[in-house]
Parts: sequence; C-alpha cells; structure tokens
Amino acid sequence: MTYTKVIAAIRGGGLARADADDLVARCAAAGAVRVQVNISDDQVSAAMRIDELDPPIVAVVSFWALEAAPVLDAIGEETQGPLAAWEVTARTPLDPDLPADGSRINALSNVAFLRRPADLDHDEWLRRWLDDHTQVAIDTQDTFGYVQNIVERPLTEDAPAVAAIVEELFPMGAVSDIHAFYGSGGDQQELERRMTLMLESVARFGADRNLDVVPTSRYDFDLSRSPA
Repeated sequence: MTYTKVIAAIRGGGLARADADDLVARCAAAGAVRVQVNISDDQVSAAMRIDELDPPIVAVVSFWALEAAPVLDAIGEETQGPLAAWEVTARTPLDPDLPADGSRINALSNVAFLRRPADLDHDEWLRRWLDDHTQVAIDTQDTFGYVQNIVERPLTEDAPAVAAIVEELFPMGAVSDIHAFYGSGGDQQELERRMTLMLESVARFGADRNLDVVPTSRYDFDLSRSPA
C-alpha cells in the first residue's frame, strides 16, 4: 500500500499547539496515517525568517494518506487563512529517529519553500540541488535532520509556484546563535568559511532568492503505528 505525502502551508490566521490535537484527529478521521505539524511559535520567534508570500506562512502540515482531498478538507475546516498544498516526493539525506507521539521535537525546524529560476530547466535545477548541493548543506551547517521534498503537483487552486520544500533540523541554540546554526564552534574564520561555501552553493540553483524560510516547532503524530 503506497501512501502519498502532501505538504500544506497555512497562511495568515494562526495555529497553536493547543489546536494541533483536534487538527490531527480530523486528519486521521479523513484517512491520514501520519501527520506532522510545524508551527511558527514563540519558541523559535528569534530565528531568521524570510517571507516572500503575503500573508506569510504561519504553519505547515504534512500528512501521508491514500487520498489527499478528504484530509485537505479537514485541515481547511480547522484552520484560518489561505491554504496551499502540494503533492511531494521526499528524500531524507539525514533521517533521525524522532518521537511521533505529538511531543515537541527538541529542535529549530526550518521549512524553506524554493522556486526554480526561469533560466534553469527542471533537470539541471534538480541536479544542482540534489547532486551538487546536498553534501555542502550537510557539511556547512549543524543539521541533524534534512528532508528534501520535490514538488510533483499543486493540489489547491492558486497554490504558489513552489518547486521544492526543504526541512532542516538544527539544535535549539541555532535560534539565536549563528555559530550553533553553522556548527562553527565559536570560530569566526570557520563560520565565514562555512557561510561562504553555503551561499555560493545555494546561488547555483536559485535558493538565495525568491524563497520563504519559516522557523517552526515540529510535532509528529504516527496514527498507524506502522511505517507510512
């Protein structure tokens, strides 16, 4: 049995942890076997964010289901503000073993929405991102979780033209300490070296512009008790 992964961005309004249980219950009743809720909340408010969209993204709900439409309807009934969703194919270069009991993951979870530059065809864009950039990102940042979601198709009307959605997990210290973000151990020269390599790499596939970066707290819910 193959489950489809869908990522939904909630814009405007708001979603609190107190709302998540009801939201997840609705998703489960609609057929989701796993739900991940990422909320832009006070615990990560000091982290850098980039807003391309107006109204901005305030929460991200990822789910796995056989049919997406009933689950998206359930999310829409529970949330306020515009909702955009995409079917994705996920790769996990860094895949930590995390609790899926609804507790907060002890991390800064950055979710980035990427656009493909018009001057790069899709295959070359994927090659530069997945083949060239992946190891650079791992080597230059202190990430312990890294999920690359390739957008296959939009699922909602007027969904923004997003080509990929990336999630990276950082230690909580990265919220306010750039050395913790890059893993440079307080060494300014090493920090600058890592930042330079990272910025040069993202520029090659257009991830240095026209993107949204949403710092969040992450909560996972395994509703199947079996791998999705």
